[in-house]
Amino acid sequence: MTDATPPAGAYPATSQMRTLAVRITDDLRAQLDVIAQLNDRSVTEEIRIALEAWVVTSKSDPKVLARAETVRAEIEREAKTKQSAIEAIFGGEPAPTSAPRAKGKSSTEE
Repeated sequence: MTDATPPAGAYPATSQMRTLAVRITDDLRAQLDVIAQLNDRSVTEEIRIALEAWVVTSKSDPKVLARAETVRAEIEREAKTKQSAIEAIFGGEPAPTSAPRAKGKSSTEE
């Protein structure tokens, strides 16, 4: 079994690979080993290809799209709430640096 080189342009030049540990049954691992051997690829490459296909499929799943829109709206609502809180705290007015002093008195006389 050999590691197949990904086709040119398959991964962006700036894309970093990260390790993902997944627990699977012995039966599934045996099937992956056979499929990888038949395709002359590593098990890692077979899993990567399968995950990429699943992500593409998920992106067009109406349930996933609906949930994504709901989550996006929640994020926007939360961001507006936080922006309002910051505006209420800091507003457009500069925060006072110190209490005003009475004229003619030094700080040691107070």
